[in-house]
Amino acid sequence: MCIQFRSLLLELSRIHQTVSKTQQLHALITKTHLSHDPFYATRIIRFYAINNNILSARKLFDETPNRSVYLWNSIIRAYAAAHKFTDAFSLFKQMFSSETKPDNFTFACVLRCCAENSNFLGLRLIHGVVVSSLGLDPIVSSALVAGYSKLGLVDEARKVFNCILDPDIVLWNSMVSGYGFCGYWDKGLELFSLMQSAGKKPDGYSLVGLISSLVDPSLLEIGQGVHGLCLKLGFDANAHIGSALVSMYSRCKCLDSALRVVGSLSQFDLVTWSALITGFSQSGNAEKSLILFKKMNAEGKKADPILLASLLAATAQLAIAGPGCEIHGYALRHGFESEIIVSSSLIDMYSKCGFLRWGIKVFDFIIERNTICYNSVISGLGLHGLAYEAFEIFKEMLEKGFEPDESTFSAILCACCHSGLVKEGREYFRRMKDDFGISPRVEHYVYLIKLLGMAGRLEEAYILIQSLPEPVDSGVWGALLSCCDAHGNSELAEIIFQKLIENKPEESRYRVMLSNVYAGDGRWDEARKLRDRMNGGMRKTAGISWIGGDRSRSLSF
Repeated sequence: MCIQFRSLLLELSRIHQTVSKTQQLHALITKTHLSHDPFYATRIIRFYAINNNILSARKLFDETPNRSVYLWNSIIRAYAAAHKFTDAFSLFKQMFSSETKPDNFTFACVLRCCAENSNFLGLRLIHGVVVSSLGLDPIVSSALVAGYSKLGLVDEARKVFNCILDPDIVLWNSMVSGYGFCGYWDKGLELFSLMQSAGKKPDGYSLVGLISSLVDPSLLEIGQGVHGLCLKLGFDANAHIGSALVSMYSRCKCLDSALRVVGSLSQFDLVTWSALITGFSQSGNAEKSLILFKKMNAEGKKADPILLASLLAATAQLAIAGPGCEIHGYALRHGFESEIIVSSSLIDMYSKCGFLRWGIKVFDFIIERNTICYNSVISGLGLHGLAYEAFEIFKEMLEKGFEPDESTFSAILCACCHSGLVKEGREYFRRMKDDFGISPRVEHYVYLIKLLGMAGRLEEAYILIQSLPEPVDSGVWGALLSCCDAHGNSELAEIIFQKLIENKPEESRYRVMLSNVYAGDGRWDEARKLRDRMNGGMRKTAGISWIGGDRSRSLSF
């Protein structure tokens, strides 16, 4: 009888168990008096965990008297999968004081919990415990390397890696991915070469870890070299590597290459779709990203909140609310309306499409608000010239105990710019530094310079820029140049122009700005000469209407 049940459970573990089927199986085992056997309890707990029924899993665990290490691992893993890290850690401490001692899988699971929960002290504590009780094996070492890397402590991760005499491919991959995660793509590439020299053949995870580290567009050539290596090693049809390559090419705005990779895959997952759609959206081709989403939806793939946020950003670029409303409906149908990343993107989309009232309604329905959604509504109000209403929302945000960040003050300063509130803008800039300890970034200076410049305080804005440490970002100088254009100050415009072409001589837009200043001052010959010197010339984009035609048709998500 026991052998038959064991065979049945092993067979069922290969099939997805619904909650009702798991409950039926649990009842059957209870009826046959096998529920106290840790083997059966372990399997049932795993089935409950798969279905996110953590209460039933815990109840069964508490009722099982003879707890094996596998039973302990199952319940700890169940809490970890449910992101109940405090409970998982508490169970681990309870296990440590019981008759059943943790094994390497227990330690690996708890280490992952510490990393996911950003618990640096817990990670160090478990590291010490595991060294004193078990020593380092590949499973625990990989978890330590991944954990330290996730917390940005890549040097600590390398120390663990160096302690292993003959690291296996999993450990090599963890370290390569760790360097990539922390932004040290060059060290990751160096370690990847060292791995090959040590006679370890790269697998799919090695290549994905390496490709994922190439986040800067300037690394496109290196990415192409890694792509060539993937082809050489026969991984051209690997879905995971394909997704990583699509993401890499999309980040580098090399979308033709991304499409070629997609064309070589027999099937691709949500990650691949998301990378491609997000790539087109961030490259300014919003329409293409929406068309791709429609195609993805037709193939039965379900979007996640991150992809929906990217699509809403694409809709905001187009400044048409129709597709955004349909994406809103999609989010409601699939239960994503409570996700902050989705609701904040909806507020932003409706605001930029001219439907601020709808964005405010979305904000009003958010139950668990955070800084991000407050930033979105402040930005929306400011964009529509409602600066004082934005100030009230900022005040409410502080009263609710939310901490403002750089984006909050960007939104506030932008609101001041749109309404020409110089005094208020200065005060919020001061509060950002003095009251909240936030160092101004380029965009904050851009807004402040724009605010002063458009109010006619060009000299004051110029003196402020001169007080900034070198090199001053061209965006800050460009903001003042646009103000000179608005006020027709050709003398200051020429000075600023010289500053700009020192750093970016190829930028035609600054020449256009100065040409406009000359034209406004009646200096037509100089304006013409400046435009003639532009390589290839420039043409204005023809005007297009957002009303009617193909652009306004329903995308039917």
